[in-house]
Amino acid sequence: MNEPQITLASASPRRAALLRQIGIKFEVKPSDILERQLVAECPEDYVQRLARTKAAAVQHDSLPALGADTIVVRDGQILEKPNNRNEAINMLQLLRGARHRVLTGVCLYDGQKEQCVLATAEVVFRDITSVELERYWNSGEPVDKAGAYGIQGLGAIFIAGICGQPSTVAGLPLVETNQLLCDFGVDVWRHREAMYLKRTHD
Repeated sequence: MNEPQITLASASPRRAALLRQIGIKFEVKPSDILERQLVAECPEDYVQRLARTKAAAVQHDSLPALGADTIVVRDGQILEKPNNRNEAINMLQLLRGARHRVLTGVCLYDGQKEQCVLATAEVVFRDITSVELERYWNSGEPVDKAGAYGIQGLGAIFIAGICGQPSTVAGLPLVETNQLLCDFGVDVWRHREAMYLKRTHD
């Protein structure tokens, strides 16, 4: 009953939480791939290529592997995870008071069939003071987040508006992911009723 339905090619706690939210059982097997944009590769192709590569790197047996990657794009510039404080502060300074795009590529691969989707959300940041940026960095949250912020955490206080799915910004667009799972024959409703009943009795 609790056997995994897919392999998640990510150690991201946000993606794991989103899969749990929609009642999907999974095993975690992080991929270890080089994440580097190719020359002349557009952001849309880049994020989908990484998702495909991650899924292919961990797929085993007949279990479908789910790979995903998220990037933030501001005026054509890709903002991935910051390597240090200066990078994080610079990214947040670029985003404050402005609009940017968040791209998440998702791929499901079962050893024979591969299917990828791209989800996009537009996010608008309010103006953020320099003191807020420093204190946000000191919270530790920006360290492992594309664009140096997390919508599911403290970073939500910076978001003045969003067009698209919040789950796309968090790292796993649930509408597209659910459809991918259905296309691969995963019984997405198998655990949902039991999950709901458990929540109502807790």
